[in-house]
Parts: sequence; C-alpha cells; structure tokens
Amino acid sequence: MTPLRISRYTVTSALGRGVDAHWQALREERSGLSSRLFEDSALSCWIGEVGGLDQALEGALSGWDCRNNRLARIGLNQDGFREAASAARARYGADRVGVFIGTSTAGIRQTERAYASRDGASSPLSPDFDYRRTHNTYSIADFMRLELGLSGPAIAISTACSSSAKVFASASRAIHGGICDAAIVGGVDSLCLTTLYGFNALQLISVDLCRPADAARVGISIGEAAGFALLEVRTDCATDPVLLGYGESSDAYHMSTPHPDGLGAAAAMQAALDRAGLAADAVDYVNLHGTGTPVNDLSEDRGVHAVFGADTRCSSTKGWTGHTLGAAGIVEAAISLICLQQGFVPRSLNTRELDPQLRCAIQMRSSHRPLHRVLSNSFGFGGSNCSLLFGAAT
Repeated sequence: MTPLRISRYTVTSALGRGVDAHWQALREERSGLSSRLFEDSALSCWIGEVGGLDQALEGALSGWDCRNNRLARIGLNQDGFREAASAARARYGADRVGVFIGTSTAGIRQTERAYASRDGASSPLSPDFDYRRTHNTYSIADFMRLELGLSGPAIAISTACSSSAKVFASASRAIHGGICDAAIVGGVDSLCLTTLYGFNALQLISVDLCRPADAARVGISIGEAAGFALLEVRTDCATDPVLLGYGESSDAYHMSTPHPDGLGAAAAMQAALDRAGLAADAVDYVNLHGTGTPVNDLSEDRGVHAVFGADTRCSSTKGWTGHTLGAAGIVEAAISLICLQQGFVPRSLNTRELDPQLRCAIQMRSSHRPLHRVLSNSFGFGGSNCSLLFGAAT
C-alpha cells in the first residue's frame, strides 16, 4: 500500500493531556493508574481516570453533552490537533476530510445516570435524556465532524478493543479508494459502571495493579482515553512518521477468549507485514495488546513468537494507561509513534516476575535505541484483531 503520512497526532489518558505528558511519564516510568472508586461504583480496583471531565459541554453542541464527548473535546484541544484539522479542511475541503472514530461503549454513562435518576423502577426516563446524541455509538463520530466543521464520510467503529486501531485500516481504504483525501482517525472511550461491573463479572478485573506478562497476573485495570491522528497522502511532510501497513483478522474462536495459539493475532500481524511488503526482521519493537489477563497474554505471546520469533523486543504499555478498551488502539498507536520519534523501548511496567511460559523478548527494562519500524497490536472480544505498522520519518 502507499504509506500514509501521520501529519499530527495527540493522546489524552490518565497519564495526562498531550504527547509531551505521555513521553514524560514513559521516561519516568510513572503509571497513571490509581486505586480508587469511580463515582458511585462499589468495586475496589485500579483505574486510569482522566481528570477534569466535570465541565459540561457548552455552546452549539451542548446537546451532545456526556462524559465521552467531553473527553473528546479535551483531546481535540491538545498538541495543536484542532488547528491541524482546520488546516486540512482548508486544504482539501470540508467534504473531502473523513472522520473515523472507534469506541466501545460511547456515552453509556449518560444512560446509566438516566436510569439511576428515575423515580422508581417503572418510571420512564427523563425527557432530557438524549440517546441519539449521547449514548448512541455514532454520537462520537457525529460530535467530531460537527466540532471540526467537516462534512465528509463519518463513521463510528465499535469492535471492542480493536476499535480505534481498525479506524486506521478503514481510513486507509477510504483514502486510497478516492472517497476522501485525508482522514481524522482515533478513538474515545470513557469510564462507566457497565464496563467496570461487566468485566468484573467476567472475572477479568484485577484488584491489584495491572501487571502484563507477570507470572502472577490476574487481570486488567480499566482506563479511559481520547486520541486522534491526521492521515494524509503528502510528499511535503518528510519529517512525519508514516502508516506503512495494517492487518486485520477475525478468528471468532470465542466470544471473550482469544484463540489459545494466537492464530488470529498472528494472521493480523502477518497481514500488516505483507501489506507493507516487509519481513518480520524489519520490525524493531512490538507494542503488545498485553492486557494482563492470564489467557490473553499467553495467546498473544504465541502469536508474536510465530511471526517474529524470540528476539524482537516487545512490551505492553497498559501498566501506564490501563486498558482503555475502544480507545486502546489509538492510545498505543500514539505511544508507538512517541517511541519511534524518541528512540525508546518501554519496559513492561509493573511486571515483577516474567511468566516463564512466555517465549518472546518482553522488555523488563526500558532502553534508548534507534527505532525504524514499530508494530502495535489491538485485539478485541470475538476475535476482532488489528495490527498497525508504523515507520519513522523517511
């Protein structure tokens, strides 16, 4: 495929707002996770919460007010991203810039509040509750296109934890197919009771800090985040990193468990390499999906080992941000781009004793070294897998 320039990107998570905040946390090996209750939750666990989401949306888009869209607006205001999007709109036209946004639960917290505020179990929801502009999965894509003044294709993708990785693939196809000239891609997912209690019911929430690849790992720490990237086909941006390829697979092994041998993961990784026309040894670092659950980490390790062998450096960064679910793809894409630009391989934060069953080169110490290509993995429930291959500026 023709590589796409990533002319601007940004990320907001529990680590802070913007690229610089995330780079500083990576250097300091400082996690954004904290042991606390989320609003009226009774679950004792670690979460990656973004502060400052109490301010309601104001202005023409106040009807879209919900935790998810508040987080989206904060994310758009970082790293000059809003200005870059405006420049792209002026360069190509509002109808030629697409919006591709991933999410898992969108603004479901707004619905939870609507049900909690009823006067009795049989009472109707408040007439002020606006499902279409808040909870609906498309709400985030609709909000984004209106917030940025765009009228091109606008799509919300919800494939669980691969959502905001798959937006890169969809946008790439749209650009190469002539549907648009540039694309805003990314993802937003915010904390809510549904995911906290839902993952707890599946016995996937860790009461301890998330410890990917650890011999004693027991589960995930849920976080929230917003991140965006601007994709373009340009020849005048030689200093910008590039999307070299993407790979998708759908193994459908189980509703909530990956294939034990990582077959779907391996297929996605190999497809990304094939699309870029590269061999496995061209990749310097793999940012693992690495959730910290016993089954997921072992399955991914087997898939990575099948494609890359035992020598390619890899690690999970969910010990920093938590698992941001539908936003995990863009968060880890942004971290991968930071690592490319800074020449940095982060260690598997919070991992104390590496699981002896894992065969890949999981990094227990961070290191500085030149990186030319980085692969980022995002794997979702139901076997929805996506791998993104990024290259340094050429």
